[in-house]
Amino acid sequence: MISRFLPTRRRAFEDLSEQEILALAISSEEDDMRIYRAYADGLRESFPASAAVFDDMADEENDHRTRLIDLHQARFGDIIPLLRREHVRGYYERKPDWLVRPLPLEKTRERASEMEHQAERFYRAAAARTTDAATRKLLGDLAHAEANHGELADRLEREHLTDEARDEEDATEQKQFLLTWVQPGLAGLMDGSISTLAPIFAAAFATGDTWRTFLIGLSASIGAGISMGFTEAAHDDGVLSGRGSPIKRGLASGVMTTLGGLGHALPYLIPNFRVATTIAIAVVFVELWAITWIQHRYMDTSWGRSMFQVLLGGSLVLAAGIIIGQY
Repeated sequence: MISRFLPTRRRAFEDLSEQEILALAISSEEDDMRIYRAYADGLRESFPASAAVFDDMADEENDHRTRLIDLHQARFGDIIPLLRREHVRGYYERKPDWLVRPLPLEKTRERASEMEHQAERFYRAAAARTTDAATRKLLGDLAHAEANHGELADRLEREHLTDEARDEEDATEQKQFLLTWVQPGLAGLMDGSISTLAPIFAAAFATGDTWRTFLIGLSASIGAGISMGFTEAAHDDGVLSGRGSPIKRGLASGVMTTLGGLGHALPYLIPNFRVATTIAIAVVFVELWAITWIQHRYMDTSWGRSMFQVLLGGSLVLAAGIIIGQY
């Protein structure tokens, strides 16, 4: 049973009684158990083997909680003070990254390892402040258990994460990265780099004015970025397609679209028209080469096919802008 005692201000750790130290340990284990369950639920659909590891780690934390409650009942009775980590000054906090969906696999593993190290430090400090032999022994045992959780995680991974399962999960995570960030970003970069060529160079050759050309390029780039970002975010919520967060995809698409257009608009900040245009054209070919490389590196597109699609299409749009601008 938990009492209704609730601190009105943060307490210093050194001011806690042994009963309060046990209460803090109990609530901390309960929180960590819930976090591991949340990790498991967040990973279960895409990474079932890793989810099983976190299920077992949650069971381990529940065992710690049970041992702590049994000790509290033996020493202090059934009323456990409601003391949580946010009530203690300087106590470690848990970031709410378990609320993120989908969970990044490697970051989740790293976060779990950090949690175990924090818990170990707490139990060692708590054991040093207790005088009761049974309490000190349990806290020391739990510190040792937390320190060995790296070995526990390795054992659980050997049980659940076979080489085949790990390869499948790594491939799934790579696919998720491509669908959420690379694909929308690449589409945005292509759209921003190629679609703005004609208006920017048409304006340049029609006016011969670098500042006006820059303003046109700036407005075209930002407008295209906003349009692409909202379109990407709105047309697919990612639930059925598995392409991930629409906000992340929209951000990747919008930012890369804007950057793609700004690349050959920024040179027109140079007052000399000939110099600005020469640099802008050079930047265009750098952008087209970058798009070609990204397609080959992440989308498994052959060099020949990618160069044909990107360089030919970009060159045609560039030529169209220059020709139109001369009339």
